[in-house]
Amino acid sequence: MKIILISSRHKRSRSIELSRWSRALLSLCCLGLPLSLAASGYLVGQQNGPRLSEEAPDTSRDGSQQSVSLGGLSEPQLRAMTGNLAELEARMTRLDALGQHLTAIADLQEGEFDFSEPPALGGPMVSECNTDAPITDLDGELSRLAAHIGDREQQLDMLESLLSNRKLEEQGLVSGSPVKKGYMSSRYGWRADPITGKRSMHTGLDFAGKTGSDVVAVASGVVSWTGRNAGYGNVVEISHGDDLVTRYAHNKENLVVSGDVVRKGDTIALMGSSGRVTGPHVHFEVYKNGRAVDPSSYVARTQP
Repeated sequence: MKIILISSRHKRSRSIELSRWSRALLSLCCLGLPLSLAASGYLVGQQNGPRLSEEAPDTSRDGSQQSVSLGGLSEPQLRAMTGNLAELEARMTRLDALGQHLTAIADLQEGEFDFSEPPALGGPMVSECNTDAPITDLDGELSRLAAHIGDREQQLDMLESLLSNRKLEEQGLVSGSPVKKGYMSSRYGWRADPITGKRSMHTGLDFAGKTGSDVVAVASGVVSWTGRNAGYGNVVEISHGDDLVTRYAHNKENLVVSGDVVRKGDTIALMGSSGRVTGPHVHFEVYKNGRAVDPSSYVARTQP
C-alpha cells in the first residue's frame, strides 16, 4: 500500500509505502476512534440516567405533590365529577324503568314511547364552541341537570300514582260481556218460559255459546260464593264492592272457590248446561243493594 503526498509549495510529490503492520495500525485507528466515542457516550448516559430519575418527583407516592391534571381538571375534581355522573346515570336508569312501567299502565300504543331506546336527536350544524369550559361552569351544569332529573322524578311518581288509581278504578268497574265468544240469546225482563211456555220474569241476560267456552269476570273482586243450585246449576258469585254482586250460572265447571281474588277478564268458569236449561249458555245477573237489576247497561258500558 502506497501513500502519495503532494506539496503545492515545492510542486513535487513524495510516496510512502506502508508495510502490512503499518496498514493494520492505521485501520485500527480509523475504526477504533468512532467506536470508542460511542461507547463512552453510552457509559455516561447509564451513569446519569438513574440520577435523573431519582431527582424527578414521585407524584404517585407523595400525597403533597400536585395531582396530574387532565383537560384542566385535577384528579380529585375528576373523581368527584365521575361520582356525580354515575349517580345521574343511575337516576336516569330508574326514570327509564318508571317510564316503561307507566307506558304499560297507560296502554300506550307500541312504539309511541320507547324508554328502552335513547331519544332521537338532531339539528343543523353550528359553529364549534370553546370546549375548555371552566370547572365552575361544569359543576353548575351538573347541578342543573340533577335538579331537572329530580323534578321529573317527582312528576313521574305522581303520574304513576294517578295511573295506578285509574287502573284500579277500571278494574273495579263492572262492564263488558261475561263471555269471550258467544251471543246474547235472551234479555232481561218478562218473557215466555223456555220450558213451560208460561209468562215469567227473567232476571238476567243469557249468552249462548259452545260448551267449555270461557266465562270471564266483568270486574275485579272477591269470589263470595260458588256451588250448585237446582235451577241455576253450577254458580259463581263475585262481590265488587259498593254493594255490587255479579252472578254466573249454568256453568259446566267452576274454576274458582270462595275467597279467591279475581281480576277483570279472568276466566272463572266454563260454559255448560247445568241446571234448568235447554242448551249451553251463561245466565248473567247483576245485583245492586241486594236487588237484581238489568245487566244491559253494565254490559254496554265502556271503559273511561
